[in-house]
Amino acid sequence: MNDKLRLTRQIHAYDFSILEMELYLDVHPHNQRALNLLSDLRKKRAALVSAYEQRFGAFVVTKCDVPIEDHWHWIHSPWPWEAKEGE
Repeated sequence: MNDKLRLTRQIHAYDFSILEMELYLDVHPHNQRALNLLSDLRKKRAALVSAYEQRFGAFVVTKCDVPIEDHWHWIHSPWPWEAKEGE
């Protein structure tokens, strides 16, 4: 795996962890341990983004970055209520 992909995957892993911690804090807003962990996760993500940008340029992810052929494929799948029982 090349360095650019490795850094991108690490950033995405932190993005996921940050989102999960934010969801947890929606329900437990006064949990100091969780608040500290969220702050730590954000700092580590910022360091990874900085490392990425020093080597590869701006780290910007927009819907324009998603290839057309990979965008919105899920919309063509059956919705949960459309699936036949046992599938």
